[in-house]
Amino acid sequence: MMTTRSKVAVLYTQPETVLEDYERLTGLAGVQDALDPKAATILKDNISWHYPFPSANTTPWQLEGTIMALRKAGYTDLSCVQNETVVINAFKGEDLCLFSPIFRRYCIPVLYNFKEEDMTWVPYEPQGEMLVLHDIYPDGIHIPDYLFGKNIVHLPTVKCHIYTTTTGAMKNAFGGLLHTYRHYTHSWIHQTLVDLLTIQKEIHPGIFAVMDGTTAGNGPGPRTMTPEVKNVILASADQVAIDAVAAKLMGFDPFSIDYIRLAHEKGLGVGDVREIEVVGDDVSGENWHFEVGRSFHKFLGWLGWYGPTRVLQRLVFRTPLVKIPIMVSEINHDYIHWPLKERKIYQRWRETTPWGQMFARYEEQECLALEVSGD
Repeated sequence: MMTTRSKVAVLYTQPETVLEDYERLTGLAGVQDALDPKAATILKDNISWHYPFPSANTTPWQLEGTIMALRKAGYTDLSCVQNETVVINAFKGEDLCLFSPIFRRYCIPVLYNFKEEDMTWVPYEPQGEMLVLHDIYPDGIHIPDYLFGKNIVHLPTVKCHIYTTTTGAMKNAFGGLLHTYRHYTHSWIHQTLVDLLTIQKEIHPGIFAVMDGTTAGNGPGPRTMTPEVKNVILASADQVAIDAVAAKLMGFDPFSIDYIRLAHEKGLGVGDVREIEVVGDDVSGENWHFEVGRSFHKFLGWLGWYGPTRVLQRLVFRTPLVKIPIMVSEINHDYIHWPLKERKIYQRWRETTPWGQMFARYEEQECLALEVSGD
């Protein structure tokens, strides 16, 4: 078990200072001690939903502030790696979440782990013990060759998750390191995240996380949530510690969340908040009383991965029948929830909150830039 105190930086912020605050945040968290200055650095943003629902995805200011901070710290060889899932469109997410203009402005190349011309999935035999991945992938674990030897900076947000209670830095590696059959892992999702952190520590010379909680997600995430303005940003080189502190802010006992507890017990990071040095602003009195709650999608997930119909997994999820739950999920999120509920929540957030208004300004800047370029 790891006993060394880890450091997590936490700051309160506001739209007027958030870009500068991200630079201060990463410095407090020790970014230059965490990342190899000689290695290229991958930005791994988070697109939990291709629609711009507040708290679901990396924010434009989080992405821009991190790029600015990394470059000022001497990390100029930057790229972004995107993934897609069976229900998430990476290209649509880049555009609607306003990542694309930032990538263009800062000349950040974007690569896709599902494009053969960008990277190849190669066999990998982990040196560390795997809890479940060898059983889930009996034919061998495969990961993208582009990731080897590069630093990685994760850009999650503070939010709940129907399968893992909370989601953050550790879960952010899920899409990048596992291919489209990663839904096989959901019955053992906590152990999977621990295995992926083991692999990350083997293939990356440096790992860092920058987490945005300016608007945090309460409820059955990572998509259909209740966004709550919290004005908080976090950063750390310890993926377990930052997830533990975020969980504590949300009102959860970090050790009640299996992926945090298991990673702590394996010595992959510090999940005991008493052993974490929190620097920056004092957030010790914060308790947001978040709850995952219930949803139709959570019920379907329980049926498929944990409930009595779990015995049908191989039939449903490893045959062409998998298209049925994929279609149900897509219809539920994109054709029912978004037009009937979540789009209205997004518009209200955009019109009435400082962070929503900042999002609108980013969009206006993009429109002006396109007018000037004539596109």
